[in-house]
Amino acid sequence: MKVAIVCDWLTGIGGAERVVLELHRMFPKAAIYTSQYDPEAIDWFASANVRTTWLQKLPKSLKKFLPVLRAITFSRLDLSEYDLVISSSGAEAKGVKTGPNTLHVSYCHSPTHYYWSRYDDYIKHPGFGFFDPLARLGLRLLVNPMRRWDYRAAQRPDVLIANSRHTQKKIKQYYNRESVVIHPPVDTKRFRVATPLKRKGFVIAGRQTPYKRIDLAVAACTKIGVHLTVIGTGPDHAKLRRMAGKNVTFLTEVTDSSIREDFQAASAFIFPGVDDFGITAVEAMAAGTPVIAFNGGGARDYIVPGITGKFFDRQTVNSLTQAIKSFNPRKFDHAQIAHNAEHFNTSKFHTNIKKLIKPLIKNKR
Repeated sequence: MKVAIVCDWLTGIGGAERVVLELHRMFPKAAIYTSQYDPEAIDWFASANVRTTWLQKLPKSLKKFLPVLRAITFSRLDLSEYDLVISSSGAEAKGVKTGPNTLHVSYCHSPTHYYWSRYDDYIKHPGFGFFDPLARLGLRLLVNPMRRWDYRAAQRPDVLIANSRHTQKKIKQYYNRESVVIHPPVDTKRFRVATPLKRKGFVIAGRQTPYKRIDLAVAACTKIGVHLTVIGTGPDHAKLRRMAGKNVTFLTEVTDSSIREDFQAASAFIFPGVDDFGITAVEAMAAGTPVIAFNGGGARDYIVPGITGKFFDRQTVNSLTQAIKSFNPRKFDHAQIAHNAEHFNTSKFHTNIKKLIKPLIKNKR
């Protein structure tokens, strides 16, 4: 069986890239097609057959500027020679061409954020710095034709996979298509507790962008004077430092072992944003750490109140503050939390993908 994997870009490490990594492990001989690839930023694919488009010649710093060019490029990429094409996409990669004898399965991380559910967020915070006004103008002018293109592109795959029930609803809402939920792979082994640590304080991790709402955690913990460790960096980093009290610690450079210890040593992981899934929160669970999450998005697929964590109902400082104040770490069984996280491990992902694809390939033949 001739297999191809397609993804939007490979220029950093995130949840989408981890999906591509596991697909590569499942199909190690498959060619990986992508718009841009930076082997220095992500070294997981050194032995893979990575094939880039002409956009590779442009600086990766222009990635945000290229959705129209990616749409044109992927829509002209003809992969009809393959028996199976798996696209891992939250943007344009799902729009590739395939033939009648090709099974195209698309793992959808989300309907493209900047056209649909987070359009208003991108208008408020384009993330282009000095060029924000130009970015806003471009997005307003192009959003309607690009929404039409994105909708048509989402009709091309034979099957859509959603990474959560939240994303499944968004796929139905924006693309008018049914989908199958297969949760993304989480490297739970990496976070398993060898020697239990004394737990105190709270932790939050992730790219510091407005929609992650890390500001809520910083403000809430500063307000009530409990210790918070903030791991990561991003556009909001300077703002978060300015608003943080002395009880908030920022870690911008962490290793695999240190972040595991930070998760294991925390009383709880705070997850205040609305994410399509939220791999980092499940990584914290794999370390036996309960999660205090906003009651929305993909968190509803893995937070079991009283077992793996608790919800707060409004994205406000007061709502999160009350959740932290009422949180009792002694009520949680860390071993049980880690056990629940195993429902999302890489083996489960492999099994579920194979179970979906096998009968579909037989039908194509």
